[in-house]
Amino acid sequence: MISTAHAIMFGVIKSRRMRWAGHVARMVERRGLCRNLMGKPEGKRPLGRPRLRWEDDIKMNLQEVECGSMDWIELAQDRDRWRGLVSAVMNLRVS
Repeated sequence: MISTAHAIMFGVIKSRRMRWAGHVARMVERRGLCRNLMGKPEGKRPLGRPRLRWEDDIKMNLQEVECGSMDWIELAQDRDRWRGLVSAVMNLRVS
């Protein structure tokens, strides 16, 4: 069981990650930060399960509020709707 303080902390971390991702998704694609977030790494990858990317975390957070099938970059273009999703992610209960 996770304490209330930890649940609040997890909600704040998720919401800030979502807010930042929305900001980056609305950036122009030629900027370095946007390219790093959306880009695909090159070269050989190590054996085992691939590491989670920021984009994977955003997709998991959207699945928690039943918006996982939608493209998060397109959702972030509408600021009002994105703010609603960010607050919905923050207010989820962690069990």
